[in-house]
Amino acid sequence: MNELNILKSLKNRDYKPVYFLTGEESYYIDKISDYIEDNVLAEGERDFNLSIFYGGDSSIDEIISSAKRFPMMSERQVIIIKEAQALKDWKTKNKTDLLEKYLVAPLESTILVFQHKHKSLDGRSQIAKAIKASSVYYESKKLSEYKIPNWITDYVKSKNRNIDTTTSALLTEYLGNDLNKIVNALEKLLILVKENEQITSLHVEKNIGISKDYTIFEFQKALGAKNILQANKIINYYSANPKAYPLPMLLPTLYKYFTRLIKLHRLPPGENAAQFLGVSPYGLNDFSLAKRNYNAGSLARIIGHLRKADTMSKGINNPSTTTEQILKELTYKILHDPK
Repeated sequence: MNELNILKSLKNRDYKPVYFLTGEESYYIDKISDYIEDNVLAEGERDFNLSIFYGGDSSIDEIISSAKRFPMMSERQVIIIKEAQALKDWKTKNKTDLLEKYLVAPLESTILVFQHKHKSLDGRSQIAKAIKASSVYYESKKLSEYKIPNWITDYVKSKNRNIDTTTSALLTEYLGNDLNKIVNALEKLLILVKENEQITSLHVEKNIGISKDYTIFEFQKALGAKNILQANKIINYYSANPKAYPLPMLLPTLYKYFTRLIKLHRLPPGENAAQFLGVSPYGLNDFSLAKRNYNAGSLARIIGHLRKADTMSKGINNPSTTTEQILKELTYKILHDPK
């Protein structure tokens, strides 16, 4: 069952005794759990019938004991286990047996919700099989980055606003595929933009703290296009703002960019390039230009330059070179590498 079907059934008050919400993407786990917490019980019922446990401070014994209690002056009680992945009892068979036994015949007046984030249970284990068979089991997977711009567009449309493709791509490049970060940024923008109006990159630049001219992604674009003037303009800006753009933040992003270019040189015939690289389709033209500017040999040398810069930035074999000098030397070597 996907997140939309689960939320639809909850809105129809079709409640199930056990929900097990797991996976790497926490956004939908929170959304489903928060809906249950906020809507199943009336406000006056929550004091006695809403229980929140935290995995690191709880045990399966306590959870099952609470789940077996009957609600007080209410049709139902809700029990939510946050950070359920931190429960130590997952590795103790007699404890998981206790949960498995409860799953066979759960109390219908209890809604038991597990938030098991950032990882999944071992699917081969007996308890994992029991949970999948006897609960509403939902696994929330990270969206690939190339799907994020369309996700942003759909989210904004659901709020009766519009957003242009350039702005969706900019947010994707800056925020990656973390849906919670993306939604937090979009909610700030939605307050500023009236219904049926459009969110633009100017809104993003002014209100989300993304300067379109000087993001790491504009730096990558300048390097990929071998635009020497723009690249040097950006590193001068970075050098003047070292706290906002520290070298340890820049290097991993550049490493990821140039390893993607290596992958692009190895793109299998007929393969979807955006999906293969895990990038937004709107950025493919920039990647194609960079591929023409940097052959496989150049890219191998650039990876070496990045590794050396990383080592030097940590003070290894580097008695005196400043981070500003390291960045400028790295940029020069990238831009002037013989093709």
